[in-house]
Amino acid sequence: MLIDCHQHLWPARLVEALRRRNTHPYLREWTLYLPGEAPYEVDPHAHDVEKRRALEIAEGKDLVILSISSPLGMEYLDSPELLDVWHESGLELPDPFRIWAAANVAAPDPSALAKILTEERVVGVQLPATALCDPAAIERIGPLLAEAERANKPVLVHPGPAPACDPGAPSWWPALVPYVSQMHSAWLAWHVAGRKRHPRLRIAFVALAGLAPLHHERLAARGGALGPLDPYVYYETSSYGTRAIDALTRVVGVDPIVHGSDRPYAEPADPGLGDAFRHALFTANPRHLLTGEPR
Repeated sequence: MLIDCHQHLWPARLVEALRRRNTHPYLREWTLYLPGEAPYEVDPHAHDVEKRRALEIAEGKDLVILSISSPLGMEYLDSPELLDVWHESGLELPDPFRIWAAANVAAPDPSALAKILTEERVVGVQLPATALCDPAAIERIGPLLAEAERANKPVLVHPGPAPACDPGAPSWWPALVPYVSQMHSAWLAWHVAGRKRHPRLRIAFVALAGLAPLHHERLAARGGALGPLDPYVYYETSSYGTRAIDALTRVVGVDPIVHGSDRPYAEPADPGLGDAFRHALFTANPRHLLTGEPR
């Protein structure tokens, strides 16, 4: 079984809902407007369900898990419309697609999350890293984490909205600066406060957690400690290649590394670290993340 733990695809109903909006986030035709980033020209072909499905099948994917785009800030809106549309339209998508649920993090509603987590085609819940940015945030978002733990379904931590930056900054700035620092902060917050509160929760950090574990020597030098490896923390690989993945395995080992591509913003890639690693990356480790069953 080949599994991609992290892709984005907007069903037509979600596109229509974004076009109806007059405040961020919103679409005008296929131009996306966010408060912290330059207008972004979305490729309509990337959100054509049948074309994407045909591509995944041609590549031999057995399971492709789609998530809402947390940088859009949908999880912070007062209205639940976009999250409702995401769940309703996402659940209608054909195989090999499944979805990560989404949840309001400004006013958490554990009962609403508990309900959507009962859906078979929902593998777990994605939360924005901005909602887990420090130990106090872990406590605030705790009721949502507890529902995932109770449902025996994992959490995927994804970059959230980027703050406004210099208009002259290059287009890659949000992905390389705020996104990475958000992931780093969320990983450290979980390291300090998360596991104590949620001992059995499986949690994955996209983009290799901003490479946070590679800073373990600096952590120790400043009074912290990496401690024993956590068997329920995972690192998703999107936008990173052989060198970064190899470096991280030297700190956390092979077992926590799971494949995610972030398609259409990046493409699936095999880091070329051998057949055993390939099986762990694309099959055994993602299956353990999703089910908790032995590898």
